[in-house]
Amino acid sequence: MSKKDIDWGSLGFGYIKTDKRYVSNYKDGAWDEGILTEDATITMTECAGVLQYSQSVFDGLKAYTTEDGRIVTFRPDLNAERMIDSAKRLEMPPFPKERFLDAVDQVVAANADYVPPYGSGATLYLRPFMFGSNAVIGVKPANEYQFRLFATPVGPYFKGGAKPITIRVSDFDRAAPRGTGHIKAGLNYAMSLHAIVSAHAEGYDENLYPDSATRTYVEETGGANIIFIKGNTLVTPKSSSILPSITRRSLEIVAEKYLGMKVEERPVPIAEIAEFEEMGLCGTAAVISPVGKVVDHGKEICLPAGMEKMGPKTQALYDTLTGIQMGRIEAPEGWIRVIK
Repeated sequence: MSKKDIDWGSLGFGYIKTDKRYVSNYKDGAWDEGILTEDATITMTECAGVLQYSQSVFDGLKAYTTEDGRIVTFRPDLNAERMIDSAKRLEMPPFPKERFLDAVDQVVAANADYVPPYGSGATLYLRPFMFGSNAVIGVKPANEYQFRLFATPVGPYFKGGAKPITIRVSDFDRAAPRGTGHIKAGLNYAMSLHAIVSAHAEGYDENLYPDSATRTYVEETGGANIIFIKGNTLVTPKSSSILPSITRRSLEIVAEKYLGMKVEERPVPIAEIAEFEEMGLCGTAAVISPVGKVVDHGKEICLPAGMEKMGPKTQALYDTLTGIQMGRIEAPEGWIRVIK
């Protein structure tokens, strides 16, 4: 196959329809065999469980072209496991791990000519999702579900490099202590939309959500985990309502095994932010977004790394993890799944 005629360097982070996507339906207690299809439309009853009671979960990962020309995915087994946990929490039938991995392989292989070339800064973003599809009018789980996985080429999250951002401590709650913050449910992101729109309107790039019980500890943002650097230590907030980010978990291993840093996963008081030297948001889309300033109800907390570029330790974490993803640095066993 030859690559599609796409200006890879001009791609933004948006949806472009590709040739094939994977679809499997759950009915009468079992998932069907699943197919690759060219049909990107979904037809369902107006009373579908997803439309009435938001019974849906999703995940996100990427496929890359490595330095030696292979097409690979990064730790898709963890995406499969996280989606299983998400489905269980919303009383949905988990899509089996091996079938998830096979679906990823099939979709990437079928859309190989949409995988951006090495060095372009672009990647193939993969979006697996599942929803209740049969009619549900009473408040209860659906009986039928659809699992889908599509692909779209995307450019780098930050054009021209990642500049430090300014975030605010939000007055809104992201997740309750015994709620759904630890899973990737669509409803979690729906409730964050008003908060992010209002943050942007006030000149901030993102929201920092405190724990909803005491509002004194750092949790995460609307779509990313948070990391801090103090000396030679990587610190990540710990809470039962934080989404287990695959990027964050990978960065912890990179910090310890590749960079010789100490790693701490613990509760982080908002009052402690001023004691850190560097701060960042981490996730699949951007890998790491450096934070230069946190505004806590008018009080500005300026990170010593500044507003011009990533701090040195954050940059080392970013360079090492992306080097592993792109094949420039040897990966830990099991991290890279080769498609072709």
